[in-house]
Amino acid sequence: MTAPESRRTDGLLVGFKSHLRPAVSPGEATYLVSRHGVTALHGGQVEVLVPLLDGTRTRRTVLREAAAALGTEEADASLRTMEAAGLLRFSPAAQPDTARTDPAAGAYWDLIGLDGGRAEADLADAALAIVPLPGLDADPVAAACRASGITVVGNAENENPADADFTLVLCDDYLSPQLAEVDRAQRAAGRPWLLARLCGADPWVGPVFRPDDGPCWHCLAVRLRGHRHAELPVRRALGLRGPLPRPAASVAAGRSLAVDLAVLETAKWLAGVRRPEQDRIHTLDTLRLRTASHPVTRRPQCPHCGDPGLVARRTREPFVPVSRPKATTAGGSHRALTPEHMLRTHGHLVDPVTGVVKELRRTPGSPDFVHSYLSGHNLAVQSATLAGLRSGLRALSGGKGLTETQARVSALCEAVERHSGTRHGDEPTTLDSYRALGPAAIHPNTSQLYAPRQYAERHRWNAAHSRFQYVSPPFDETRPTHWTPLWSLTSGTQRLLPTSMLYFAGEERPGDPADGLWADSNGNAAGSSPEDALVQGFLELVERDAVALWWYNRTRQPAVALDTFDDPRIERLRAGYRGLRRELWVLDLTSDFGIPVLAALSRRTDKPSQDVIFGFGCHFDPRVALTRALTEMGQLLSAVHEARPDGTGYGIDDPEPLTWWHRATTANEPWLTPDPRTAPRTPHHWPAPGRADLLDDVRTITDLVRAKGLDLLVLDQTRPDIGIPVVKVVVPGLRHFWARFAPGRLFDTPVRLGRLPEPTPYDRLNPTPLFV
Repeated sequence: MTAPESRRTDGLLVGFKSHLRPAVSPGEATYLVSRHGVTALHGGQVEVLVPLLDGTRTRRTVLREAAAALGTEEADASLRTMEAAGLLRFSPAAQPDTARTDPAAGAYWDLIGLDGGRAEADLADAALAIVPLPGLDADPVAAACRASGITVVGNAENENPADADFTLVLCDDYLSPQLAEVDRAQRAAGRPWLLARLCGADPWVGPVFRPDDGPCWHCLAVRLRGHRHAELPVRRALGLRGPLPRPAASVAAGRSLAVDLAVLETAKWLAGVRRPEQDRIHTLDTLRLRTASHPVTRRPQCPHCGDPGLVARRTREPFVPVSRPKATTAGGSHRALTPEHMLRTHGHLVDPVTGVVKELRRTPGSPDFVHSYLSGHNLAVQSATLAGLRSGLRALSGGKGLTETQARVSALCEAVERHSGTRHGDEPTTLDSYRALGPAAIHPNTSQLYAPRQYAERHRWNAAHSRFQYVSPPFDETRPTHWTPLWSLTSGTQRLLPTSMLYFAGEERPGDPADGLWADSNGNAAGSSPEDALVQGFLELVERDAVALWWYNRTRQPAVALDTFDDPRIERLRAGYRGLRRELWVLDLTSDFGIPVLAALSRRTDKPSQDVIFGFGCHFDPRVALTRALTEMGQLLSAVHEARPDGTGYGIDDPEPLTWWHRATTANEPWLTPDPRTAPRTPHHWPAPGRADLLDDVRTITDLVRAKGLDLLVLDQTRPDIGIPVVKVVVPGLRHFWARFAPGRLFDTPVRLGRLPEPTPYDRLNPTPLFV
């Protein structure tokens, strides 16, 4: 405190803040005791000042009475030091209504960082409106507010009184549709409001929504809906607009506790508390007496409090890769950030209430040597029933890795990838027909690659197969549909594909025409940078194209000599499989792109059903391709490793993989085993990538695609509120590994590569579609 400031406080009463209690140990120190701990003040001058700082003297009086033992300058310097440390409280000498002041309340406000006297005055002067949603009783809350000295204004006929400074809104579900109107009304009034759900065994309080800053209720609702996917089939069946009603489950003591918690947070705001935790939901588990807080994030693209055109503008911009040095090329990382850095930076996206990802948890049933994690419902999989959501092999998003951290980051990124690739309603679209749009539009079947015969037999086929093998109706070139722009890196121009092929079903815009198309996750990728995401998305396309060439033509492929990779992590995996009585081997599926594509396979050796599982990996570095294939296979291991000889014990009930596991063996499917006529591959079979910048990888990819007469298309699906780059890469002509039998690479490339003397006839393609 400077000398002029000291003069301004000369006439004010001064004392230690109410939450501090001084205790003097003569000749040693003065101790200030509070709920936060003990603060030691050293020096004889403090011992002199302590009895004078009881709040009954002005600063001027304290200095005068201390003058006998201390010089005025020394005493003043000590006071200024304690004031700067936040230990002293100044109040008017003739403060009104001092007899009504609650000493404990004053100490509470001092403890929280306010001036206790001023906070009490602000609280007494404030007015609160309480708005209960229909069916809720506000009387207990109003009574608790009045008992805490809060003035309640308004009534059932006037829930939005003009003289209210703050609003407390009571709901039974944070997704109640009526909250949209509450949010609009409070925003129009320019009034902050606190949301609370006081019913149930786990009451929620918070956040405080501010009309001029921070997230709004709609920002929160987007995240909350992301955890309610299991409700959708039930809501559709019941015709419900809002959330499913829950039965009441609480006791009187729990309800009282919830009310008091909401009133306390209200009092804090009215008293002047402004802290980051007011932007969070605070939950109380009364069953286990546990509390937690959950951050609420503002969405810059929110149509109610942000810029609703933000996503569309960014998506329409050209995709321009820039230099991104790789963090390291050791340990399988060819990315801009290490897995540890990714988890530190984006770990906040995982939260059971407000996160994009509800949780990261080990895959149930996974052996200890497998690092496999789940991260919630797979948004790329749509089901009309709750049973369908739970039974499918790919019903959940997940990740894998050679370490726990790699697996956790992989699971997080897959969940973010699916969320970002889901239609939210703010994506750029153009409504027109294929024929009217001209050469910028790309015919859907150049990517879908259904054969005319598949279209002709689609009804019979669809009835007999899973959603993954669904054959859409033939595309109507004259019917208007929504199209979304992608950027062509090979031509430097904007191209168009139907929106329904690029985004998973989500919040469809009213009036969207049903074009019969649907999106899959092929080429979708999240990464440590846009360039990283692009590379990963493209590698997935190359991987699945190569897998399709092998799977449907059933060609014999060379083995990979695992011993030559000299990697102890791989050896630990091999030992783990042997311990489960499983044989493990790896095939080289590399296609005409020359990028290593490897397939890891494993079979049981101790029972008739071999439970053959597999995993695939693609990367410029064959070591990375190998570890990806092995760790992806580990994601299937949890479904089969407890299977019993009697056909029970499988971890899922999806009929397509179960049929495969019961029937397929290396004897009746010999193409699953290595080609004995070719020498096993070693790491030196492929040229070392040697590129230290992801931009060089992108340029290499672009040149490869251009050389084959194909088009490299990129759609930026990054969501501004999340921050993890997400793209969808499309290369029309590359084959999905699902059943897509149009003429093209599936038939021609194996012949060009010398694997087959002539194309496989349609009727001799593998009748078992790939089911992952």
